[in-house]
Amino acid sequence: MISRTISNQDLVKGLAGSSMTNLDTHWPEILDVVRQKVAQQTFNTWFMPLQPVNTDKNVPSVDCPDRFFMDWFSEHHLNALNEAGSDYFGTETLFSLQVPEAKAISQAMTANSATAEPTVETGGTETPAARLDTGAAQQKANQPGILIKKTTPVTAPRTATMTNINPEYTFDNFVVGSGTDLVFAAATAVSNNPGGHFNPLFIHGGVGLGKTHLMHAIGNAIAKDDPDKRICYITAENFMNDLIASIRDRRTPEFKLKYRSMDVLLVDDVAFLTGKESTQEEFFHTFNALYDLKKQIVLTSDRSPKEITTLEERLRSRFEWGLITDVQPPNLETRMAILKRKVESNQIMISDDVITYIAENITDNIRRLEGALIRLLAFASLTGNEISLEMASEVLSSFFQGSSSGPVKIADVMKTVGSVHDVTVDQLKSKRRTQDLARARQIAMYLSREMTGASLNQIGRAFGNKDHSTVSYACQKIADLMKTDARFRGAVLDIQDRIRGRR
Repeated sequence: MISRTISNQDLVKGLAGSSMTNLDTHWPEILDVVRQKVAQQTFNTWFMPLQPVNTDKNVPSVDCPDRFFMDWFSEHHLNALNEAGSDYFGTETLFSLQVPEAKAISQAMTANSATAEPTVETGGTETPAARLDTGAAQQKANQPGILIKKTTPVTAPRTATMTNINPEYTFDNFVVGSGTDLVFAAATAVSNNPGGHFNPLFIHGGVGLGKTHLMHAIGNAIAKDDPDKRICYITAENFMNDLIASIRDRRTPEFKLKYRSMDVLLVDDVAFLTGKESTQEEFFHTFNALYDLKKQIVLTSDRSPKEITTLEERLRSRFEWGLITDVQPPNLETRMAILKRKVESNQIMISDDVITYIAENITDNIRRLEGALIRLLAFASLTGNEISLEMASEVLSSFFQGSSSGPVKIADVMKTVGSVHDVTVDQLKSKRRTQDLARARQIAMYLSREMTGASLNQIGRAFGNKDHSTVSYACQKIADLMKTDARFRGAVLDIQDRIRGRR
C-alpha cells in the first residue's frame, strides 16, 4: 500500500479543482455542512431536492425542480449553500442555479402560450429585436437562472417579455389592510400608468410584509395590459452578479443593452448596493437611461432612501424623485384575512379559532404567518388528523418561540444582549467604547434593526441618542462578521432565540 502525506494547501487546491467537474462526489459532504447551518425542516424542504451538475466549466452548478423553487431558493437559501461550499472547499464558492433544459423550455412555452406571436427570420439572420428577446429570456453566469438555448427555425414563437416575474403574485391575491392601503394604491397606479408621475416608486418596510409580492403584481398587471412590454424583476445582488459576469466574459455592452432596453425594471433590496462602488456606478447610468426614456422603475428596500446612509448621494437623491411609500405590519384583522385567503385558495377547512390563534401569535411577518399555516397543514397531512386548536398549539408552540407576547421591543433586545455579555442597559446607552462593550452595543443595534422594524433614528435615540450613521455602521459590521465567522453567527442567532423566548 502506497500512502502520501497531503498538505492542507494541496488538499484545498485539489478539492477546488476537481469539484467543478465532479461536484457529485463532494455533494454529500457539502450537504452535511449545510445541515449544520440550517434548520432540519429547511434542509429537507429546500436542499435535499437539489441535484449537483457535473460540467466542464469551472462553476459549481445545481439543478432545481422548477422555476418557482429556483427563485425562492435564490432569494432565501443560496447564501447558506455558498457559505457551505466555501467552508468545505476552503475557497470562495458561488453556486449557479438552473432548471434542467427540458423543464425550462416546457415552462417557458406554458407561460408564453397566451401571448405568443410568430416571428419570421429571413435567411437565418437574427434581427436586433430577436437578440434583445433572447438576452432577456436567458439567465446569466454566476446568477441563479435558466439557460434556454436559442434555435433558428424559419418561424418561431416570440420570446418572453417578462424576466423572473412570478405569475402567482398578483393584485388579486394581495390582502389589503390598514398598513398597506397606500402602497397598494400606489402600486396599482403605477401598473395603470407606467412611467408616469410615480417614477420611480420606492417601497420600503420590514421583512416579509409583501414588498416583493407587490413588485411582481405590478409586473404581471402591466404585462396583462400590454404583452409587448419588456419587464424585468431582479434583486440588487443578482444585478451585481450579472455585472461581474459581464465584465469577466467581456460582454459589458450586452449587459447594458439588456437592462437599458427594459420598459419596466423592478429591483429588490437596493440597500444591498451600499459599498459596491462599481455596481452603484452602473446602476446610476442604467437608472438615468430608463428614467430619461420614461420607463418605469420600481425599487424596494428595508429602509427609506434617507436611511441608506452609505449609498452614494447622487443615487439616493434619484430614489427620492418619485413616490416613497412604506409597508406597515398588518393588524390582527388583516392577518386573519391573509390566512383565510390562503385557506380558501387551497380549499382547506380550518376553524376560525385556529386562524385567530395563529394570527395572534405572529404579528409582524407575513411569510412567518404563512409558514406557520403550511407547517400545520403538513403535520395534519402526515398524521391524518383533523386540524384543531389543540393540535395547532402543540405543533406551532416551538415555531412561535414566545412571539405570543407581542412584537419584539428594543428594550427586549437590550436586556438580553446585556445579560449575555454581562453589561447593563445603561452601559449600552453610554458613550463608553471599550472593545467588549462596543461589540455588545453593535450586536444589540443589529438585532434591534432585524427584529423590531425600528428605523435607524429610532434605534439611535434608544441607545442614548446615537447618530443614525453609528447605528448603520454597527448593523453592517455585525452583518459582515456573521457572513465570515460561523461561530460568531451562531452566537448572535442564539441571542436572537433568547430574545424571542424571554417574551
